[in-house]
Amino acid sequence: MMTIFEPLFLLLVLAAAIVVIRAAVVALRGRRADARRALLRLALTAAIYMLVVLTVSVATPRRSYRVGDTQCFDDWCIAVTNATRATPTTVTVGLRLSSRAKRVSQRELGTVVYLTDSAGHRYAPVADAGATPLDALLQPGQAVAAQRTFVVPSEARGLSLVYTHEGGFPIAFFIIGENEWAHGPPLVHLDSGRRFD
Repeated sequence: MMTIFEPLFLLLVLAAAIVVIRAAVVALRGRRADARRALLRLALTAAIYMLVVLTVSVATPRRSYRVGDTQCFDDWCIAVTNATRATPTTVTVGLRLSSRAKRVSQRELGTVVYLTDSAGHRYAPVADAGATPLDALLQPGQAVAAQRTFVVPSEARGLSLVYTHEGGFPIAFFIIGENEWAHGPPLVHLDSGRRFD
């Protein structure tokens, strides 16, 4: 769910853009000292904001979910519906991609999923050209099923699925409460529905 900190971040970005534009105009009118003071205040405000982001990130635990819980990014959502270990080295994860939008079609670009274990190893999904892409275009209110298969060592324990964005601008690093600076992206503990240990 959207928190108050997401629109706050957008409001602060807009305010910063206004300050920069205003400082440029003031500087062009020959009042460079005033423009410099405005930019210094902006830099101090940005530094304080980032200190708050980092402090909250360190002080709060990594976000985690259980099988069946939904993670939403604006109106685009993803949930792990099930997880099974078909063989000692093969884990299949069912996913549900959905849109809460009322009027617009949308997709989430740059999305990736991978498994991680209690030792911090990362396991990418097996390539499957026929799999539903994570960036599938969803119509308003639409939900689609997807599946990913992972090959993991039989001794891997504490398996969790990570859903995150790779490539592009890492906006989550700048939103209070996202916690990715200190902890990384949220985990979906696969053993909450069926134990893999």
